[in-house]
Amino acid sequence: MPPKKRPDADRLPISQRIDSRMENPGRRRMNPTNWEIKGELFMNCSCEVVCPCGISLGQHPPTYGYCQTWFAMQIDEGNFEGESLDGLNVALLIDIPGRMAEGNWKVAAYVDESASGKAYNGILQILTGAAGGNTGVFNFLVSEILGAEREKVIIERDGRRRRIIVGRKIQGEIEMIPGKDPETPVSMQNTQYWMGPTIYPAVGLKSKVRDYGRVWDFEGKSGDIIPIHWAGPGRI
Repeated sequence: MPPKKRPDADRLPISQRIDSRMENPGRRRMNPTNWEIKGELFMNCSCEVVCPCGISLGQHPPTYGYCQTWFAMQIDEGNFEGESLDGLNVALLIDIPGRMAEGNWKVAAYVDESASGKAYNGILQILTGAAGGNTGVFNFLVSEILGAEREKVIIERDGRRRRIIVGRKIQGEIEMIPGKDPETPVSMQNTQYWMGPTIYPAVGLKSKVRDYGRVWDFEGKSGDIIPIHWAGPGRI
């Protein structure tokens, strides 16, 4: 049987593709609007433990000079221009050629298949920086959108462990690093990291990415777990 064609509405229309604007910095436009997200973000990347990028605010080079990573975001509470984002899961594939702060990020987004049309488009505006606020920095860091689509994004939080499954495209599990008190994981507090001031370093237990020509394995590599509270048009 021929592969099932994904509905056109599940991908950004060509006329709205953000990468066409990002390729020319002079044409970038940010349209700040009202939105808010509370929840948790966790990720696994190609760096050795502990990733230097967050604590250095992207100024320190990644372990191997480049960053390959997936992000998982579970929205506990949120809204975009009055449309509820409560309970939605989102994943990102991110390919960065050098220091995080130098930009040229290539990004693919996977948005919860249960999201309404407005919620779907709102999340894409938030995560590309177009909506301003805490994630407005993405407007300057992201140079290309590889793709944006609806998917079944499964996220599980189990004690010190976090898991994500996006079909066969992203399958990851990370675990916080235990501290002297085994009930209290290691953490970095009061950082200036734009994602959130508290970072829980983690280690990849199993972690594979297979999409957009990327085949990555981050088992044993660095991870972060970050409580988030973001909003627009201004930063919190």
